[in-house]
Amino acid sequence: MNLKVILIALLILLSRNLFAETLLITGKVIDAQTKEPLPGATVTFPDLRLIAITDENGEFTFRNIPERGTFIIEVKYLGYKTITQMVDLSLSTSLNFSLQTSTIEAREVVITGSAFSSDNRKNSTAVAAIGKDQLINRPSGNLIDAIAKVPGVSQITTGGGISKPVIRGLSSNRVVTLVDGAKQEGQQWGDEHGIEVDQFNADRVEILRGAASLLYGSDALGGVINILDPLPPADGQIRGEILSNYSGNNGLTGNSAMLQGNSNGFIWQGRGSYKNAYSYNAPGGRIANTGYNETSLSGMLGLNKRWGFAHLNLSSFRNNIGLPDFERNSSGQFEDEDGNLLTDSDLKNRNPYLPFQDIRHYKIAVNSNIILGNNRLRSTLAYQNNQRREFEDNTTDPGLYFNLQTSSYDLKYTIAETAGWEPVLGASGSFQTNENKAEELLIPDYNSSEFGFFVYAKKSWLNTTFNLGARYDTKTISGISMQEDGISKFTDFKNSFSNLSGAAGFTQEFNDFFSFKANAGSAFRSPNIAELSSDGVHEGTFRYEIGNTNLKPEKSYYADLAIEFNNDKIHASLGLYNNYIDNYIYNRQTNNETILAQDETFPVYRYVQDNANLYGTEIGLDFHPIDLIHLENSFSYTHASNRETGRALPFIPAAVLRNELRLEPVINGRAKNSYFSVSLQNVFKQNRIDFFETASKGYTLVNAAMGTTFMLNKQPLRMNVSVNNLFNKAYYDHLSRFKPGRLDESNPSQGYYNQGRNISVGLYLPFVLR
Repeated sequence: MNLKVILIALLILLSRNLFAETLLITGKVIDAQTKEPLPGATVTFPDLRLIAITDENGEFTFRNIPERGTFIIEVKYLGYKTITQMVDLSLSTSLNFSLQTSTIEAREVVITGSAFSSDNRKNSTAVAAIGKDQLINRPSGNLIDAIAKVPGVSQITTGGGISKPVIRGLSSNRVVTLVDGAKQEGQQWGDEHGIEVDQFNADRVEILRGAASLLYGSDALGGVINILDPLPPADGQIRGEILSNYSGNNGLTGNSAMLQGNSNGFIWQGRGSYKNAYSYNAPGGRIANTGYNETSLSGMLGLNKRWGFAHLNLSSFRNNIGLPDFERNSSGQFEDEDGNLLTDSDLKNRNPYLPFQDIRHYKIAVNSNIILGNNRLRSTLAYQNNQRREFEDNTTDPGLYFNLQTSSYDLKYTIAETAGWEPVLGASGSFQTNENKAEELLIPDYNSSEFGFFVYAKKSWLNTTFNLGARYDTKTISGISMQEDGISKFTDFKNSFSNLSGAAGFTQEFNDFFSFKANAGSAFRSPNIAELSSDGVHEGTFRYEIGNTNLKPEKSYYADLAIEFNNDKIHASLGLYNNYIDNYIYNRQTNNETILAQDETFPVYRYVQDNANLYGTEIGLDFHPIDLIHLENSFSYTHASNRETGRALPFIPAAVLRNELRLEPVINGRAKNSYFSVSLQNVFKQNRIDFFETASKGYTLVNAAMGTTFMLNKQPLRMNVSVNNLFNKAYYDHLSRFKPGRLDESNPSQGYYNQGRNISVGLYLPFVLR
């Protein structure tokens, strides 16, 4: 009912200006030195979801622009410094830009970590952006795998098909994922539960590293991953793209097609994607039942008018993922339950064997940004239905079946700038029900509701910005009594949590080269349903988990800072962070406790709380001495300690040093934007572990890639070839759920190696129909 009232109010506001007169803004983009026009430059108003492309004269036109308001504009052109600046639309009807050449594009607009879009150098939070080109040139099995090369970001993997993001050592419900502007709601409490998102629909991914509860509420204790879909095309344009890739290691085929259009502010978009893979190959042989398939359909309808925009997004996602549970003989070969060897043909079967997961996710989201005089109201309303089935004994009756329904809203009211201050008022909340639809129970049916509101203000001087804010949240979660096989398993419970948090940030641009940013504040996370009440085991976890209804919310006190240097040849950054978390929740096995369940003996893991401290660093150095050569280097390290026991926190990623040499030659003829690269991924050993963990050895992976763009008439065709793990290194990643219980290389049955050599080929064809 609350969502309906909000939606009706938004529609009334829209109706006032729906047929208002069109307003034009024109401009030109030129080379600052030669004064020559730059055709094909991209000019965008991110907060208005508007884009224009310069013509052969370097000129562009925006229609349906609001007649008043101050918005950030971004001007980009390959090989030039990006320009970002604020534009007062009531004073500007013509905009002209002169771009300086540069091999490193330091400035960019980000929308994550602030209540409105901002220049990343003026954004106090640590936000890294991965664009479409980088996503295309990094072939991967899923989106999280593609972004895990960002310093401070890693992943918990279950084979090639399941990845969960880890930011600065924190994961699961401590990292918020935004899709279509709404918090993605699946069963994210499970280590083997991936993110239900079409990686091909991501036009850009922004990763906020660090606590962000002020703007995003509970669960943003570790950071935010904001997945952004493509901007609508320029007015009067129809454009699309075709993507296709193939990976030889596991036969992964990925294909996607998208078409979108804009007719006087009426915009539409449709996309279909499909991926399929069989079991991946590791040193020593294929790992049985690690194949998967994925189907995704999505569409968007919307209006971009003088009053702002309103977009309706629809999506359907389905994923079938195999879970390895086959025995190995003394030679390391996989056998079925009858003792028959699995042949190479069996291992390359593209249909998962039992056990496997069948995940379906449906979403409806309405995003709008409505101009109300000099003020703005931005909103996201969403409904999501996540269905997770786990099949163990047959393919028709799931052993586990969770049906999660979530309705959510997020409102931000931006007030016109006063004395240099930009105030924002915000409110967000959700209503959630989750029910079991199979006989086996791991968590009870439950209902939950949460609400939060915040105040935020930002003040900008010429080279200095300062922001601060406060937030109050409350959450109630109610578990329902249930029986399993006629025996009472769960009893009714009701927990309520509340929290007051605050944060402040500061940035300083000393000159065109040096900048500084810092943050300090508090954040929190409420316990999830599994931590409160789980009681059981399901396929893929290999352990029996027991929850604790007496858990308290986690409370974080954090600070971080970063120093950056940029010129046309070098980009260097140093980031430091320190995060104290009271009542840190984790599960552990004590006294080698075990339990007999499902005719098997499982170790028992109970959820407990201790105080924790996580601190670390992220270092980056990109060097572009000449147009041909690009050297990219990064290092990240997280130190995590249990302040009660003095030991390390469990499941913390190892330190990583990455080095890449990239050659970007200018090739005459039809080939453009060519590159050749070789990179080293140096992962250090991880000996800082909790009692029930095993240490991991260090390793180095060598990767190589090349790519180029050919022009087919006026349409560019992007081609790339990459080789990951070039020398077929046998290794266990510390966060792999296939890591053995003890490292014993003479006994391969103790675990499954990560993926071996993988050669991938990709094609990307963007096109314009008119």
